[in-house]
Amino acid sequence: MRPRNVFAIIAIFLCTSLAWAILGTNIMSRTYSSGTDLRPRVASNWGTPQQQTPPVATSDQILQKQVREVVNGQNVANVVEETLTKPLTLERSRIRVGLDLEQRKKGLLWFPTYRVAFQGDYLFRNTTASDDVTLVLKFPAADAIYDDLTFVIDGRAVPTNALDGAVTASVRVPVGAAVRLQTGYRSQGLSTWQYVFGENVTQVRDFELAMQTDFVKIDFPQGTLSPTAKSRTKDGWRLAWKYKNLITGSRIGMELPEKIQPGPLAGRISYFAPVSLLFFFFLMLVITTMRRIHLHPMHYFFLAASFFSFHLLLAYLVDHISIHLALVICSLVSVFLVVSYLRLVIGPRFAFFEAGITQLVYLVGFSYAFFLDGFTGLAITIGAIVTLFVVMQMTARIDWRGDEEAALT
Repeated sequence: MRPRNVFAIIAIFLCTSLAWAILGTNIMSRTYSSGTDLRPRVASNWGTPQQQTPPVATSDQILQKQVREVVNGQNVANVVEETLTKPLTLERSRIRVGLDLEQRKKGLLWFPTYRVAFQGDYLFRNTTASDDVTLVLKFPAADAIYDDLTFVIDGRAVPTNALDGAVTASVRVPVGAAVRLQTGYRSQGLSTWQYVFGENVTQVRDFELAMQTDFVKIDFPQGTLSPTAKSRTKDGWRLAWKYKNLITGSRIGMELPEKIQPGPLAGRISYFAPVSLLFFFFLMLVITTMRRIHLHPMHYFFLAASFFSFHLLLAYLVDHISIHLALVICSLVSVFLVVSYLRLVIGPRFAFFEAGITQLVYLVGFSYAFFLDGFTGLAITIGAIVTLFVVMQMTARIDWRGDEEAALT
């Protein structure tokens, strides 16, 4: 091949790479500029991340104090009342949580929304000097829906008040006696669910939390405790946290799994596309040189355009259909363009076998490697090594000292 043709192919490759960079940037910009507006809308319609805290039981004791003050030059003694609030000791916690994943799509992004069923069984001990006890359960999120709310004290429903994001009830508990609170609700949230013991380092006694998920891919947010026991179920996991006497500043939490984001995925595939085209051009040069087939730089231009059509169509197709179906359609379109073109330029055998299979491996295969979360780089590296091996075997008998058109010896 003439040097000027090589330089022309390099120019075609560089121009196409620039086009892919512009396309990838456009996809990312379109995705994340809308994503900043979409997340608050999803949160307002569905719910926000939830952080449930344990209920609090307090007792108010009224103390009388004598205060002396000077009135008209005379010392006057007045009796004033002061309210002293003391917390009751939380002796036992039995909690059950069910998380059902229901992901929602807005624009080019999927959001990990969920439904939660919460049930708590708590035992308090009145270690104060008063029998007037107030129990308060703070809701995990202010702007959320709570259905099927239960608030049962010692086996009976009591009148409650809902105010400032909490539900409260007042009962009489003899000094030294125990009071049992059973509570629960159904709600919905976004991204994470957490159970927070307290703001700072807190002592937790006789604690058990059982969590059931309907999804397999689980992850725990940073700063949370790992479960003490877990087992697989048909649809998800059964997790448990059990402690006799724990002192911790950590919390319990679950991070809901996210779907593959079609917009960012299409952007990453576009950014990586020059690597696919580089492998394709390299193999085409090797194969055509060995078989003494002449391809003009204009042929390489149309091949590059066929590759670019894959990513251009993908960028706008993922807005309307699933990413998997979009990849299948884009692959068929791009392969059809290349095969049908080279069938006329060279012939059916070269078009379907050498060019078609090469395009399937380096365009379609490398694109699907981005679905292998955490293994994309490894998969592409293995593909590159296999390519190197195949090319080395194909060209091992070429006499590189002779003419570039040398045949196999």
